Amino acid sequence: MLAKTHVFADTHTMTDRYAVVGHPIAHSKSPQIHSTFAQSTGQDLSYTTVLAPLDGFADAVRAFRDSGGRGLNVTLPFKLQAFELATDAAESARMAGAANALKFDGERIWAENFDGVGLVNDIVRNLGVTLAGKRVLLCGAGGATRGAILPLAAQGPACLAVANRSADKAHQLGHEFASHLGALRLQTGGYAELAGERFDVVINATSTGLGPDALPLPDGVFAPDALAYEMVYGKGLTPFLRQAQAAGVTRLADGVGMLVEQAAEAFVWWRGVRPDTAPVIRALTVPLV
Repeated sequence: MLAKTHVFADTHTMTDRYAVVGHPIAHSKSPQIHSTFAQSTGQDLSYTTVLAPLDGFADAVRAFRDSGGRGLNVTLPFKLQAFELATDAAESARMAGAANALKFDGERIWAENFDGVGLVNDIVRNLGVTLAGKRVLLCGAGGATRGAILPLAAQGPACLAVANRSADKAHQLGHEFASHLGALRLQTGGYAELAGERFDVVINATSTGLGPDALPLPDGVFAPDALAYEMVYGKGLTPFLRQAQAAGVTRLADGVGMLVEQAAEAFVWWRGVRPDTAPVIRALTVPLV
């Protein structure tokens, strides 16, 4: 009698699964971005969306992991919960207090925050703006700013400032980051305290890009040939970009490049391969009109 032959599946031929989790999530461009990355780099993976209940983020993450998922991008409103769920967090996530990417290794959940490095890569590589020796202003003192401070500081600006409607919240960031910035001192305060100062790069890290109101920036805050950068993407000329344009600024950018660049960093973290971001940015760019 012939012995029974056992056939084992070759796990190496299985398609790796990734997704973006959020609420809402149908609007996300991440599946388009990562599918293009996978195709261009020859990576065998699938990328979908996960709509997590507002009160069920941790369960949704574990269910995805337990079903064979390898990693997740995390979007609103779960970035803080993603950081808290992680067993191992990178400094980028620890300083931001938030994570926008997770990677699974057995029971361990690794957390990263690539928003800040995505911002810097877009400004330096794609827009061709050198940050070294420049005066840089971050508007807002929330999670987006927290994630951007260290990557911006690493570029060696002459000045890095954070302005917020609540000066106390900005000052708190100064205290938290003081020991992580070396010789660079984070300048913090309210918008009115910016009077008389000029900045080469002004970044809107507030949510005003989603509404009708401009920031209370004093006149003259934009230096000649300044870059005005809006983290929100796909909304055309936001109130912030309009006020920059009215101040004579001609170098305007929204956050589409930041979106794609942070996705590329997650892709490298997961797959060990760096995709070309330029074609994806071109495909997703909405004219600033």
